Amino acid sequence: MDLGLKGKKAVVTGGSKGIGRAIVDGFAAEGADVALCARNAQEVAAAVAALKSKGVKAFGRALDVADGPALKAWIADAAGELGGVDALVCNVSALAVGDSPETWEKSFKTDMMHTVNAVAAAVPFLEKSRSASIVLISSVSGFEVDFAAGSYGAMKAALIHYAKGLSRQLVGKGIRVNCVSPGNTYFEGGIWQNIEKNLPDLFASTLKVNPTGKFGTAQEVASGVVFISSPMASRISGTNLVIDGALTVAV
Repeated sequence: MDLGLKGKKAVVTGGSKGIGRAIVDGFAAEGADVALCARNAQEVAAAVAALKSKGVKAFGRALDVADGPALKAWIADAAGELGGVDALVCNVSALAVGDSPETWEKSFKTDMMHTVNAVAAAVPFLEKSRSASIVLISSVSGFEVDFAAGSYGAMKAALIHYAKGLSRQLVGKGIRVNCVSPGNTYFEGGIWQNIEKNLPDLFASTLKVNPTGKFGTAQEVASGVVFISSPMASRISGTNLVIDGALTVAV
């Protein structure tokens, strides 16, 4: 299936590894030019080089997305380098699970405000696109109570609400807005690999309740993100796409 992404311009926060890296690779495989950011300069450079080897334009910068002015400047520069923005994916999370002032502050600044700031910076470019899309990465923890209840779950829930509101607010500008909520996703260097090493009982109990008997992969999440960002999904807006292998039971 041709998703209609060839020559489109995608901007992804946190695109150097894990789900974010799978997303930028997915866009590039469809022929889209890609901009990404992450905190580690060496990892950003490696990702950009790999993307360029696929024959697409790629632009990257090392920054902390919690730094609003730096994030805004990167999005503007990305639009300049790529020649516009057709798709924005807000993927970064502080992964701050807990109920302390520190986890709440980290979750708010990184998960929530990085998304708000990225959207505000990208909308002037997106409204010039003929197939504009915003995707926010939430989590199943945003609509069901699990071990991540507290700062992480609450901010992920806020992202789902924010996306729904944006879908109505931006429809007149021709911009679609959706959420993608992954279930437990395992990848090298990810939170579930860390839990496997450091909290084996939690890892085992979580794996046990997965109906498929396994965790999801970053590529499985990315496939949904790339599709819902594409012109082929032109009628899908205001939705929360759950990619969890039937893990959750909410209707």
